[in-house]
Formats: sequence, C-alpha cells, structure tokens
Amino acid sequence: MTRPPTAAQRRVIDAADPVTGRVRGTEAQLAALVKRGLAFRHPRPPHAHFLTPAGHRIRDAEPAPPAESAAPAAGGVFAARIGGEEDAPVPGPARVREVHSAWQGLLELRRMTNPDGAVDRPCAWERTHLVPAAALALEAAGHRPAERDSEEGYRVRATAQPEAVSVHEPDGGRLRACATTLEEAGWQVGEHTEPRTRARYLLASPRRA
Repeated sequence: MTRPPTAAQRRVIDAADPVTGRVRGTEAQLAALVKRGLAFRHPRPPHAHFLTPAGHRIRDAEPAPPAESAAPAAGGVFAARIGGEEDAPVPGPARVREVHSAWQGLLELRRMTNPDGAVDRPCAWERTHLVPAAALALEAAGHRPAERDSEEGYRVRATAQPEAVSVHEPDGGRLRACATTLEEAGWQVGEHTEPRTRARYLLASPRRA
C-alpha cells in the first residue's frame, strides 16, 4: 500500500487552489509530490505545479488532522452554487468577481491538462467533480441558482449515471437557457421528463471530443 503523504505534504495538498489544483511549496516538497505521482510540473513557463487526479483524491477523500491543517484562506474555499444550499454565499459584486476568477481558472486548467490544450470541452478534474463543474458553468454565465426555500432557480444534482448530472429549473425558458450554456461549455445535454411529476429537467455529461 502506498504510504500516506507527510504532514508537510498534506499542508501543500490541502492548500492547493480548489479549481485549478495549483500547489505551492518548497522545491523539495513539490519534487516529492511529483515523485509520488500526486502533482505534476507544467512543461511551459512559469513551470507551475498542479495536483494530479491522485492528489485531488487525497485532498477530497480524507481531511488532514486538525492539528496539522493549514489555516483556511481568507473568505473560505470557493464553492460554486449548486442551488438550494443551506449556507449560500451572499450575492453581489464580490461574488461575481469570485465566480469569474474561478471560471477563468477552470479554463486554464482545461488548457493545461487536456491533451490538445482545448478549452472548449471539460477536463479530467470536471469528470471527477461533475456537480460543482456544471454548477460553475451555470453560475459563471449568470444563471440564478435556487435559494433554500425557493422553487425558482437552477439546482444541479448528482445522478445514478456515472458521468451525468441533472439540472432542474421550473421555468422552461430558463431551463433551455441552462442547456445552451452547458452545451457551449462543452457538455452533452438532453432534456427529459420526470415520469411522476411530468417536470422537465436536463441530463448533462462532459463531452469527450
């Protein structure tokens, strides 16, 4: 069994950018993560380091012990609005800037990790984080997420299908607008009907080519 990362390596992994996976640390720390397959060094200048899928899994699956955790970044970790959250971020100009920055970071991650450098289709990170990836595309395009006690707005949810999310939006016009946004962001989208409620919803999967 592969031995777990050291406390210092875990601090580097936990402090990685939540969207791009960029990691910062000493040369020795970064070289050790690369050697263990938890990070890679980008071949183009400035030769930054980023988490591999294995590095992302370590950070996402098992939190570091409290005594060894790095201090949280100011304002907390960014999370895209999936709709219906209990503790939703406050809307406003600061949130708009935060979402825009996250979306640009995701496009850069596509450019760096897709084999052909394409930014018009999802990358490996999005395939392992389907709900936040789809939600970020919608929020970055200006769609309104549902509030906790509201029927209006989009809600992105996981499904039983291995590479698909569902998007629910009561308004038919806004649902179709969500479909257009996801298609432009590189997702394959189909519109379906709930058998019991007859409500329309979307199934979206990351496009591979």
